[in-house]
Amino acid sequence: MNHILKLHASLLKTGNTNNPSSIRPLLLSCLSHLPHSLTYARQLFDEIPTPDTFSYNTMIRAYSRASPPQALTLFAQMHFNAVLPDHFTFPFVLKACAALDRGLEVVSLLVKHGFDSDLFVLNAMIHAFGSCGMVCVALKVFDEMGERDLVSWASMIGCFVNNGLCEEGLELFREMQVSTGLGPDEVTMVNVISAVSGVGALELGRWVHSFVRRNGLDVTVSMGTALINMYSRCGEIDEAIKVFDEMRLRNVLTWTAVIDGLAVHGRSKEALMKFCKMKECGLRPDYVTFVGVLVACSHGGLLEDGLQVFESMRNQYGVEPGLEHYGCVVDLLGRAGKLVEAYKFIERMPIKPNSIIWRTLLGACVNYNNLELAKLVKENISLIDPSHDGDYVLLSNAYGIANKWIEKAGVRRSMREKRIDKKPGCSVIEMHQVIHEFVAGDNSHPQHEEIKHVLYIIIERLSLVGYVPDTANVFFDIEEEEKEKNLQYHSEKMAIAFAFLFDNGGRTIRIMKNLRICRDCHHFMKLVSEVFRRQIIIRDRSRFHHFSGGECSCGDYW
Repeated sequence: MNHILKLHASLLKTGNTNNPSSIRPLLLSCLSHLPHSLTYARQLFDEIPTPDTFSYNTMIRAYSRASPPQALTLFAQMHFNAVLPDHFTFPFVLKACAALDRGLEVVSLLVKHGFDSDLFVLNAMIHAFGSCGMVCVALKVFDEMGERDLVSWASMIGCFVNNGLCEEGLELFREMQVSTGLGPDEVTMVNVISAVSGVGALELGRWVHSFVRRNGLDVTVSMGTALINMYSRCGEIDEAIKVFDEMRLRNVLTWTAVIDGLAVHGRSKEALMKFCKMKECGLRPDYVTFVGVLVACSHGGLLEDGLQVFESMRNQYGVEPGLEHYGCVVDLLGRAGKLVEAYKFIERMPIKPNSIIWRTLLGACVNYNNLELAKLVKENISLIDPSHDGDYVLLSNAYGIANKWIEKAGVRRSMREKRIDKKPGCSVIEMHQVIHEFVAGDNSHPQHEEIKHVLYIIIERLSLVGYVPDTANVFFDIEEEEKEKNLQYHSEKMAIAFAFLFDNGGRTIRIMKNLRICRDCHHFMKLVSEVFRRQIIIRDRSRFHHFSGGECSCGDYW
């Protein structure tokens, strides 16, 4: 700011503070000191009798980062004062629209002014449409562009990835490599790495990391953080830690990424150690960091540590707990079997609990077979979200464990009456950089007959060491033999059989699953890892399970 003040003093001495062209360097200097200089910059702008396009652009640009509503207000003022926009104006305005998830009425105005063919503006349109979830519109803009640069491709890839279309993002990156001579930049590769995280494809992720090295790109803080997330979400936490250790610079997001990774992989004490080290480095944990630390305590059964961390949020760091943090504490208490304490904790919350918090307690009630509390919790959920299939399945499982088949049938009848369908289990496995998907009970895979045969052989082998299917959680009240058949075709078991069919090299089997792994499949995987001496890593809805030598990294605490 000293430089800005000196420059302003010089303009005052020469009497040029009212001249838009003279004040340009001063406004530009303020941009490099945002957000601290924003108020000062606005005062300078307001003193200009007739601001020109450059002055408006500079302020709109500043507000598009720090205060998007102010950016749009200033653009409206610019339009009202008949100051003509240029091809720099609309990208900043579109950025503000994207931040606010607003309808892009400004598009008709930029078309009217003839900027709908400007490359700079079109790239901003792709980003803005993507940020508002309008992927098809963004793709139409991209497809109709007469000229594309690296920003065009990066924006469209980012649009796909940020809207959950990770495979489409990766396919567009492949097309970019084949059809253009453009070399990737940091923004492109961060988006590509994020796409790999979304599909959980480790081999592809390793190739992308190698691609970064081959192209001489620096592992910046943003890229390093993305790589940590990618390796963690693909089940290779040791690689994530290696990336973290090799980074020269780290920010709060980087530390949070490695803490999150250790947490979901069951390495809770290491996550707490990283948290302490982060604070020693002078970095203050933020809202998201505390979520990761509390998840680590929850998955590791570190009850006292977790409660202390929760108390320190407001008292020591001035971070107001949100629903995610309260949910973590409910999970922490529930996993430790302190169900009544968890229920009372929810009742004392200063903010209204959502269905996810109640559902967390419902899962704990089922795990500890507390049917009375489970029914009470389910009533609370029904008042908020009466149509979620998972709640009915959990309650049904609780009745099944207790052999209360009449009550279990009542849950099923209630689902039929309300037309609620149980979400099918889905597992994904990568084989030779090809993604294969399996759905429970589905025979659509081209090799399904071979896969079923291999699965039958695996089950026969496991039965010799005492494997008996745990049928308590089968949703229907059917004959025992039929229940076992139902369990046999759970999606993760089909994925395991596929891995055995096409890979006998003893490599680690990695499976990504959309639902929480059931008790039977969890026991099945432990036996497979012991009998066949295979390393198995499964990512379910809440965490990673590393199976080896008949044991799981979760310690049966999930």
